[in-house]
Parts: sequence; structure tokens; C-alpha cells
Amino acid sequence: MTKMNRGIITALSAIGLAQGLKVLTHKKITGEWDIKQAFTTGGMPSSHSAGVAALASYVAANKGTRHTETALAVVFGAIVMYDAQGIRRHTGEIAQLVNDLEDNVVALSGNFPSFELVQREEELKELLGHQPIEVLAGAALGTVFGIACARFEDR
Repeated sequence: MTKMNRGIITALSAIGLAQGLKVLTHKKITGEWDIKQAFTTGGMPSSHSAGVAALASYVAANKGTRHTETALAVVFGAIVMYDAQGIRRHTGEIAQLVNDLEDNVVALSGNFPSFELVQREEELKELLGHQPIEVLAGAALGTVFGIACARFEDR
């Protein structure tokens, strides 16, 4: 039987750890426990960043910083982290504006009985991306976790 790739295990474990930490950070911010936070996008820390940083640091610790696999993991990670705090965050901000706009149109439509408005059943999901600090925290968590996993494996 073959062993599963330890880089994959490290990256997926870092993602799971970051998702679990979202429950704790949500509790610290709101004062309420919400296990659903472990299954959400967005929030603190970024699990996307934790996963790719764990993979990159794990590969670097095992192969060295000059290896092609390290370069691939680092570039892939940089793209994922840029996307998480850029495009996905802006998409969430646009979703919030659309939801607010629909709420305003609903309020105004009450004054115009002939105006027909078909509301969506659900609002658009607003928490899609990350603030830069959430990406940084995920990257730091993943880097430490990836290096720790590589060092533990060396024993």
C-alpha cells in the first residue's frame, strides 16, 4: 500500500486547522460560539492562505528553496493569496452593495403599487474573501505549520 503524499496531508491539515480557528476568532469577536464558522469562506485566519503557505514551506523545508517544486508552490501560493484578498474580497463587497440596493428598492416599491418587484429568495453571499490581515495570519499559520510538519517528519 502506498503512502499518501505528505505535502497534501500537511496542506489539508493546515486548512482544517485554520477553519477550526475561525470558530475561536468568531467567539472572540462576537462573544458567541458558532460551529458553522468552520465551514465558511472568508474570516480569520484565511484557510486558503494557510493551506498554500503550509505546502510551500513544507516543500521548501524538504527540497530546499532552490528546487523547482518550491518555486511552483510559492508562485501558486502567491496567486491564491492575492486572489483571496483581492478579487474575492471585492466580489463580496459588490454582493453587499447589491443586497443593500435590493433592500432599498423593496422599501421604495411600497410607495408605488403598480411597480412589480420579484425578490430573490436568498441574499447574495457577502463574506467571500479576506482582509489583508486575515491572509497574513493564514500565511503565518501555514508557514509555521508546514515547517513544523517537515521537522517532525525528519525525526
